[in-house]
Amino acid sequence: MNAERALPGDLMAVDTPELLRLEERAADLRLSQRLDQAWLRVHAAPDGRHYLRAVLWHALSHRPELPAQLRCELVLELRTGEQVLSLLDVLPEEFERLSAVTSRDEGLPVARLLGGGGLRSVREYKEGLPG
Repeated sequence: MNAERALPGDLMAVDTPELLRLEERAADLRLSQRLDQAWLRVHAAPDGRHYLRAVLWHALSHRPELPAQLRCELVLELRTGEQVLSLLDVLPEEFERLSAVTSRDEGLPVARLLGGGGLRSVREYKEGLPG
């Protein structure tokens, strides 16, 4: 079913308040991929810029009342200045409302990071593992 739906190709940018709102919404809906909100409030850079890129459609077969979500790679800027990688499930209409990155100077470095640029995962960061 979802294999036929095209993924949005835009890289989206969000500030920390918007990221917290998206994470809260994912938690409220009990979506599969999301970060702990308390951890995020402590570690996300308050004035950070975070990036989302849709990588697949995800549906919860045991919860047919929910529409398919976009599973997004999330580049999260931490208070330390480090960027780490996570996943976040977002409803399509919420993803569409986000701001697309239109500057090549901004988007290209993020695309390189997402393409295997050595980002640690949130799990690796929490466990103190090297990138």
